[in-house]
Amino acid sequence: MNSGGVTVPPEEKVPGIRAILITVLALVLLGLFSPIGLNIPLASLMMQVVVISIVIWQACDPFAEAAQWVGDRLRLPGSVRGATLDAVASSMPELFTGLFFVLLAISGTDVAAEGFEETGPEGFRSTLATCVGSAIFNMILIPALCAITISIFRKKRPAINVDREVIVRDGFWFLACEAVLIAFLLQGQVHWWMGAVLLVMYCAYVFKLYVDARSYRIAIKAIHAHLGHIGEETPTETIVETLQAAGIRTTTRLVDEIRHSEQDGDKPQSAEAFYGLFEIRLNGLSATLILLIATIIAATACYWLVEVTTHTAEVLDVPIFFVAVILAAAASSVPDTLLSIGAAMRGDDSGAVSNAFGSNIFDICVCLAIPLILNTALIGWQPVDLASDKAAFEGIVVLQILLAAMSVITLGILWHKRQLTRLKGIMLCALYGVFIAYAVLGSMNITASGLLGLE
Repeated sequence: MNSGGVTVPPEEKVPGIRAILITVLALVLLGLFSPIGLNIPLASLMMQVVVISIVIWQACDPFAEAAQWVGDRLRLPGSVRGATLDAVASSMPELFTGLFFVLLAISGTDVAAEGFEETGPEGFRSTLATCVGSAIFNMILIPALCAITISIFRKKRPAINVDREVIVRDGFWFLACEAVLIAFLLQGQVHWWMGAVLLVMYCAYVFKLYVDARSYRIAIKAIHAHLGHIGEETPTETIVETLQAAGIRTTTRLVDEIRHSEQDGDKPQSAEAFYGLFEIRLNGLSATLILLIATIIAATACYWLVEVTTHTAEVLDVPIFFVAVILAAAASSVPDTLLSIGAAMRGDDSGAVSNAFGSNIFDICVCLAIPLILNTALIGWQPVDLASDKAAFEGIVVLQILLAAMSVITLGILWHKRQLTRLKGIMLCALYGVFIAYAVLGSMNITASGLLGLE
């Protein structure tokens, strides 16, 4: 598929046969560990998570290509498309998972005996765990995996170049949204209007991207006109200097991309479905149908994921919060990971990194806000009392602080030389190991206050 003027070399595509073999193996193991086989509950649940991840991946893959086609038609720059359309496409699982956690928690409540106010928080706590766990996965592990993958398969340019605007613009918005969320959570109770504030922040972020997209379109139009007027042989640096002198913001990378796209010409775009075995030509109707069908499939898989997460917590006899923060978060982050790696393999480094930032902003501002508003609506617009369970509330606060600290460290790593290398990728993987250690300790009821001797 041709995206942003860059054609994916055949050797850089994941072979469909390999993915099919992985799926078949997962299904065989699922049957082996199921009650009709060896009846090993935990192993069966883990294999269900693998199958769910594959289903989400297969649903979100054509969704992302259809969304990318829409972005190309709207002439959005890679960083803007990655932070909006790609982020929405890859964050669908987090949104649906959060909604199902809330709905199932409320529907399982004995109103007469307990009251909605006592049991309502459990669903939103699991939503928080999933979204924050996914945010940490996106912020740390996705750039790390992109850097390691690129260092292995893209020999001519083995490092990911990160645009300054991605770190400054998207990083700033993410930290701002994070700070607002932490301020809300520290109150112990969250109200519906807090969800509305987060939604307004996302709208402001999208407006900023809209302004950036307008500047991008102006630059593209000016570059095309300049190339047509002075000819293709003019050095890129000369074109950049001339346009910047005229007050038009542009970069050498953008000029080179446009030169490349003009040489390749306009090629028809398509979306690959079902392990790449089927290729669907994209147009207005087919793109719309892909977006709708993929959304339905992803929603069904997320309902299954919530059920599996709940059963896993019961089998392990640990709070569902700590299972959701690893299991549900990792499974729902599969589309983000594959989308970013795919963008990096196509040469769209900005799109790969901005997708991780944009997904996190979407997770915090939308995937938390909508379930919160729904939760409060179902309990008579009363606040959701997160502090009713002291251990779970402490886990939420520590998790948010951990996210903030790791975000700052990751931004610092990205800012250094504006590059992601294999070594930096390995460092980020080690940082994610710290997060896993926190979740494991939490599931064993070893809390931060306990380690500090405050209990």
